[in-house]
Parts: sequence; C-alpha cells; structure tokens
Amino acid sequence: MSCSFLGFRRATGLPGVRNHVLILPSVVCSTDVARQVADAVPGAVCAENQVGCSQIGPDRDLTAQVLAGLGCNPNVFGVVAIGLGCEAVPSSELLEAIQPSGKPVKAFDIQDVGGTRKSVALGVEYAREMVAEASRQPREEFPLSDLMLATECGGSDGWSGVTANPAMGAAADLLVEAGGTVILAETTELIGAEHLLAQRARDAEVAEDVLRVVRRMEQRVIDYGADIRGGNPTPGNMRGGITTLEEKSLGCIHKGGTSVVQEVVEYGARPTRRGLVLMDTPGQDVEQITGMLAGGAQVVAFSTGRGSPIGSSVAPVVKVSTTTALYERMTDDMDLDAGVILSHGTPVNEVGAQLLELIVRVASGELTAAERNGHREFAIHRIGPTV
Repeated sequence: MSCSFLGFRRATGLPGVRNHVLILPSVVCSTDVARQVADAVPGAVCAENQVGCSQIGPDRDLTAQVLAGLGCNPNVFGVVAIGLGCEAVPSSELLEAIQPSGKPVKAFDIQDVGGTRKSVALGVEYAREMVAEASRQPREEFPLSDLMLATECGGSDGWSGVTANPAMGAAADLLVEAGGTVILAETTELIGAEHLLAQRARDAEVAEDVLRVVRRMEQRVIDYGADIRGGNPTPGNMRGGITTLEEKSLGCIHKGGTSVVQEVVEYGARPTRRGLVLMDTPGQDVEQITGMLAGGAQVVAFSTGRGSPIGSSVAPVVKVSTTTALYERMTDDMDLDAGVILSHGTPVNEVGAQLLELIVRVASGELTAAERNGHREFAIHRIGPTV
C-alpha cells in the first residue's frame, strides 16, 4: 500500500490534492456573475451558491461558516468572493474569514463595481492572476496522515451494506491506521444503529455526543410534523431492496470501518482530532458533501447502488458501485466496482485496499469520473426559514 501522496503545500493546515481557484458567490444574487467568471478562466471553479440572503440567526451564521470553510478547504489555492452588496452574508465577511488561511483572496460587490459586465471583468482579472500563480506551484510528497477522507453513500440499494460500504470501511480503517482522518456523516442514516457507534466512542462524552446528535435529528423531524420515512429510505432505496431505515443505517455505518470514534463535530466544522470523526449532517448527498468539504476533507469516497453522477466544485469524488451490473451500466460515472465481492468472491479487505490505492492516486492528481464529466454540484444545509 502506498504510504504517501503528491499534493500542494498550504501556508497552514493540510495540503491540497487539487489547486483550484474558487470563485465564491456570497449570495444567490451574485452566483451567475461568479459562474461567468469561472467559465472564462481555465483553472477556476464556481460554487453555485443558492442562499446567503434573507437568512437570520443560526441559519445565516451556518451559511457564512460553510462558505468560508469551503474557501479554506486545502484544495483551494485562492478565492475570489463576489457579493451583490445588500445580502445577509457579505463578501467582506468571507474575505476576513478566509484571510487567516494564508491564501490569496479578493472580494468585491456587484453594486459597488457597477454592474454585471464590470464585475465579470474584474473577477476574471483577479482569477487569472491567481491561476497563473497556482500553475507555478509543484506537487510535493506528503504522508497519508495528511489526508482527510469524506465518506458518503447515495442512491443506496440492498447491496450497499454488503459490498461497497464494507469495502469503504476497510479503506477507512487502513487510512486511520496510517494516521489519517475519516469523516462519517449522514445522521438520519444512523438512526437505529447509533448505539453501535456509541459503543466505539473514545470516551463517555463522545458516546453521548453520538446519541445526542441522533436524538436531535429525530426531534427536528417530529417538530416539523412529518414522518422521516417519507424521505428516508428514499423511493429509490426501496426499489433497490432496502425495507427500513434501521436496515439502511446498519449498512451506512459500515463506511466508518471499525475504528474508534474520536469526536463528533457540527455540520461544516473542522475536526480537531485525527482518526474516525462523526459529522452531524443531513442525509441529502450534496448538502452532506458540502459540509464535509467545509470541514476540510480533500477527497470524497461515494458508494452507490442505484447510481449517482454527483461531483463537487472543489474536491474529487470517487464513485464505488455496489454491483458489477451497476458498474457496467453506468461505467461513465463509476470509478471502482465493489460488486466483485459478489460476482468474483473477492474479499472485502482486498477491495478496500484497492479503494485506498485509488484514493491515493486521485489525491496525487488522477481524475475521477465525476471530474471528467464536469460534475460540480453544490448545496448548503438549511436550518431556518427565509424571511
């Protein structure tokens, strides 16, 4: 197994596995200008933010935190933050939050610059300068202990908990053994299996944190007056053979392997300990991935049984199919076939080792299917009303 990867050194924190210049709209009203800037500059990417206005309290603060966290992600070389000028999350706030990371960062508002065309021209100027600077930075060798892996399962089926998720868990255990960090998330998909994670907690406090975030998620749904079974398992999950939320949860937790749970962090928060970390996120794939990237993950491992093309604006997403049939049907979107555990009798640990080797190659620059296909989905979890 490889014990290192080739990444980009950062002034602070973990190295990057990509060297993007991020065009970051602070509000939905500036998103199209930001997209035009990114489209005009090879090497720039845009997080197409759909919120940032008319948000209040903790909901507003969470959006600001996640946007700043995304700008601070190790895979981002530099940031151009673009606001409208009258929003709840101003571009100046993102500038101040990202600057301590040591990255080059610029910020401006469309209203101050004088409209769309002038703003696009200014954004392109800033982005081209950053891309030119980023292009001169070489990759360097880093130990696997400098890798933070986000785990996700989406479009799951009845085989997710048998093939792809256990293989992902085997890869997670190998990374943790090497000193790296693995994020397990999807709180809604821990319901019914949370006691098993709590038993693996580092201490009683962390065990209670595991149980607390699950109780809180359940209470949110109750307070809303809805039945969580209307959204989890999803209709596609049920067509794929999953019958209950507990069954889905028992398969979901396999992604975290068998390591000790070191801590529980809030949505979008950066882990303070290495090893296996639980992040409190919704089960919705794109919102969950965004939260883990805001927390600093450089690579995403994504298992799927029904199939999913989802990617990210700042991080490579490695797709793992639960069956060989899916891998062959959606070969354009898949990176690894964990279905060989069924079709060829390949041991789970062997597929897990293959997955980690693939993750290391991707961290060193190999493109994923989602990157080749141009997938850059982005969404931020909401916890309050728009006013």
